[in-house]
Amino acid sequence: MSLIATTTPTAYWYLTRGTGSVALVLLTIGLVLGVMGPIGAGGGRWPRFVVAGLHRNVTLLAIAFVSIHVITTIADGFAPIGLKDALIPFLSPYRPFWLGLGAVALDLLLALVITSMLRRRIGLRIWGAVHWLAYASWPVAMLHALGTGSDARLGWMELLAGVCAATVALAVLWRVGRSGAATAPRAAAVGGALLALVAGAVWYRSGPLQHGWAKRAGTPATLLHGTARQVAVATTTPVSAQSLPATPFSAPLVGRFAHAGPDRHGLESVAVSAVTRGAVASRLRIDLWGTPLEGGGVAMRASAVRYGPGGLPSAYTGKIVGLDGSRVLVALRDAGGRTLSLDLNLQIDHASGRVVGTLRALSGESTGTAQG
Repeated sequence: MSLIATTTPTAYWYLTRGTGSVALVLLTIGLVLGVMGPIGAGGGRWPRFVVAGLHRNVTLLAIAFVSIHVITTIADGFAPIGLKDALIPFLSPYRPFWLGLGAVALDLLLALVITSMLRRRIGLRIWGAVHWLAYASWPVAMLHALGTGSDARLGWMELLAGVCAATVALAVLWRVGRSGAATAPRAAAVGGALLALVAGAVWYRSGPLQHGWAKRAGTPATLLHGTARQVAVATTTPVSAQSLPATPFSAPLVGRFAHAGPDRHGLESVAVSAVTRGAVASRLRIDLWGTPLEGGGVAMRASAVRYGPGGLPSAYTGKIVGLDGSRVLVALRDAGGRTLSLDLNLQIDHASGRVVGTLRALSGESTGTAQG
């Protein structure tokens, strides 16, 4: 019997990451233009209406990217996130607080658009109040990106967030310096901007950058191991080349199969634990999560694979990259950067939970695409 039926759609995932990052940059530019515009950004070289128009268009473009970000997140299906979770804060079963901040940012931007369309009806005072409130969407969006984003621990995201935060802080300081405000309010504004930068950096270092943040942020247990699809980085001790035979090699395997769920999020979990003996003594562990299919099986949403010699069974870590009936293709990497691909043929007896099959190992990132 087949282990699984379909693989994870990754295009949505990449679109979600890309549009989220672009939206953060656009929100930063829009905020900076809004802060600097009233007192003549560009040293008076640009007319105020030009700066205002640029601010409006950049903000609208940011809203468009945020909308795509929301749509692709829902369509991806990796996490149990629906449209209501994107609009109503703090109700999602997936990282409720940090995802809720994203909903707050979206709601603030939507309020800005709606009140701008009704500006003549509601009056300048109400529109102005909502407009200033919409500026809060930037820090809220920043916390959302770092608290729930899959790239929060990557160096480029750390650099992007730092540049955005520093740019906003400099814009605020420039605005305060040019506004002619009294010394005490000016000092309070400068101190507040610097304190916010320091507090944000401390939180980021002690939170999202630390191991175990996914669990503390509120990721459902069924998806915790699924984060291997996002950042497949091995954290085990490097295994010596003599621990496993030189590739290519193959061996028969035997093991056990376990199937549980669906849980309250509608996800089922599948686990395979197997060993090879004789000339190749090794251990294999496969975990995957997905939604049940009507004809049986599971449509995979996430996976995590560990493989290694008997004394170091997690020497290589990675994920499933191809499926076709009983054939499973796995891409692995060890802590030293060496890659290993497994081509598995698994026969599962669901009644007894027994697994038999063969394991073929090749060097490289991928064994190709299973064709049946």
